[in-house]
Amino acid sequence: MGNSENSLLVEKYRPTKLENYVGNNSIKTKISKYLEQNDIQNLIFYGPAGTGKTTLAKLIVQNLDCDSIYINASDERGIETIRDKVQSFASVASFKPLKVVILDESDFLTIQAQASLRNIIETFSRTTRFIMTCNFVERIIDPLQSRCHVLKVVPPTKKDVAKHLAWIMDQEGIGFEMNELGAIVTQYYPDLRKCINTIQLSTQDSMLNIDKSVLVSSNYIDTVITELKGKSNFRTIRQTIADANVDDFDELFKALYERASEYLPGKEGTVAILVNDHQYKANFRIDKEINTMSLISNIINNK
Repeated sequence: MGNSENSLLVEKYRPTKLENYVGNNSIKTKISKYLEQNDIQNLIFYGPAGTGKTTLAKLIVQNLDCDSIYINASDERGIETIRDKVQSFASVASFKPLKVVILDESDFLTIQAQASLRNIIETFSRTTRFIMTCNFVERIIDPLQSRCHVLKVVPPTKKDVAKHLAWIMDQEGIGFEMNELGAIVTQYYPDLRKCINTIQLSTQDSMLNIDKSVLVSSNYIDTVITELKGKSNFRTIRQTIADANVDDFDELFKALYERASEYLPGKEGTVAILVNDHQYKANFRIDKEINTMSLISNIINNK
C-alpha cells in the first residue's frame, strides 16, 4: 500500500513528542512538569485498550535522561520476573541520574509478584521509578496504588480520532470516503491502534477500501441496545452480533455499561459488575463471542 507498505503505520505514527500525543491534555501537562525536572513519580496509567497508555509510558522514557527496561506483564506475570529482571535492573549501578521500569499490562501480575514489586519500589526509591499500565486498576493491590500517582487515561473524542486518522491518510497519500472513515471510527473507537491497523490492512492502490462487513457492523451496537430495550430476544441479538462479524467487543461492552439506564433502569450497578467481570474474562478466553453472549444472557436474566 502506498509508500508505507514496508512499515507498520501504527509504529510509524506513534508519537515521539508529548505534544503530538492525541488527547489527555491534563495528563500531558503533568508529564511536561515532570520532564522539566528530569524526574517523575511512580505512575499507574489505567484505561481501555488502545487509548495510548503504553505510548505515554514510552514517551516519558524517551524524554528523560534515564536507563530503562520494558516488561510486558501479560507474558511475564510471575514473581520470578520481578525478582530476576526488575530487582536486578534496579540494583545495578547506572551512569544516568535515573532508572525507569515500565511494567505494561501490570494487572496481569500475580498477587505475589505485586507484593514483591511493592518491596522493590521502597528499596530503590532513591534511584528507580516505576510506570505501570493496566486496563483494570482494581486488579492492582492497594499497597502498590498508594505508592503511585494513579492517572486515568481517557479516550480522545471520536472527532479527534477521525481528524488524526484523516491526517495519517493524507500523509500517506491514501484516498478515502467519509462514510468509510466514519465506519472505522464507529467500529473500533476508542482503540486508535486498531483504527490505524484497519486503515493499513484495508488500503489497496492508495485507496481505502474497507470490508463491507465493517460498514454493516458499525451500526450493530444500536441494534443490540434496541433489542435489549424491547423483546430482549437472545437469538436475535446473537444473530446481529454474528452478522456484524466483530472480533473485538470493547465498544459493545462500553455501550452496554454507559447506556444501561436505557434497557435496565434501576440496575445500572448490576450491569457495571457484569460488564467488568466479562471484560476481564475476555483477556483469557479464546472465543470472545461466547463470552459476549454470556454477558448478554446475564443481562437478559436480570430484566
